[in-house]
Amino acid sequence: MAKKKSRGRRKVKKVMGEYKRGSLRSSSGRKVRKRKQAVAIALSEARKSGARIPRKGRRKTRSR
Repeated sequence: MAKKKSRGRRKVKKVMGEYKRGSLRSSSGRKVRKRKQAVAIALSEARKSGARIPRKGRRKTRSR
């Protein structure tokens, strides 16, 4: 049986498709040119829609 796609996965796919077509815009209205920025926008929108996407983990520094 096929697995149902999560809300977050669908949202990320939609936003990354917009980026690929060149129609993705940032909050300032400018065209998004960097892939990392597009991923950040996609994850942010997915979180706003209620998808369970964990925040980026913080790196622990070692003290010597």
